[in-house]
Amino acid sequence: METRIDRRFKALKDQGRAAFVSFVMAGDPDHDTSLRILEGLPKAGADIIEIGMPFTDPMADGPAVQQAGLRALAAGTTLKSTLELIRSFRKTDNDTPIILMGYYNPIYSYGVDKFLGDAKEAGVDGLIVVDLPSEEDAELCLPAKEAGINFIRLATPTTDDKRLPSVLQNSSGFLYYVSIAGTTGAAAPKASDVDVALKRIRAATDLPIAVGFGIRSGQQAAEIAEIADGAVVGSALVECIANAKTKDEAVSSLLKLASELSAGVQSVSK
Repeated sequence: METRIDRRFKALKDQGRAAFVSFVMAGDPDHDTSLRILEGLPKAGADIIEIGMPFTDPMADGPAVQQAGLRALAAGTTLKSTLELIRSFRKTDNDTPIILMGYYNPIYSYGVDKFLGDAKEAGVDGLIVVDLPSEEDAELCLPAKEAGINFIRLATPTTDDKRLPSVLQNSSGFLYYVSIAGTTGAAAPKASDVDVALKRIRAATDLPIAVGFGIRSGQQAAEIAEIADGAVVGSALVECIANAKTKDEAVSSLLKLASELSAGVQSVSK
């Protein structure tokens, strides 16, 4: 079953360029402002949007994304309201792929079957659930695949050749390569190191590979776009919300940075 994610990567390959994948937290700093940001991202050049599901114990996230999650939770964001946010976005955009990224506990509490049904109906195309290893595919990965939702897995610098086949098994949509060993936003990736890792991974899969963690500028996004199929940016974007004095300023500064990052990605012809 082809998803919006599959179609988008095929279209971008035909255009000869990589994807700009933006990450924002659902409900940050509040529901209405979050919707304004989501609606503005495609116009700012986002090819794919990852939406964080706020969680109280986000072990893979650095301080910026952790704070974004806490702001969203303080504003009353729930998994249900996150899906409502996506339904509202889909009223005006039926093309941009949407990926939910987060942790398994809220999904388990919501109920896996109900979650997948509601997510599909809301317009979700993919899931990244960072604390569910491939050994637990029966919990969510395989039911998601059955429901027509991509399950996107993370590979890291410590994913060796012995572990890689397990990571790739049942993965779909694209593979998310974490460019540094650490949490989100912890350090800048070294393009030459990423290039070596991607060549090794490409020998094992035909999936597109998007690279994230530590990309903060258009120049860095362009460097990653040279060697990967997508550049993912999250911490730098959510910091725009943290640093803004007003909600209007949060929207405008985040979308301005998104435009700069997209321009960096689009400056590279492949």
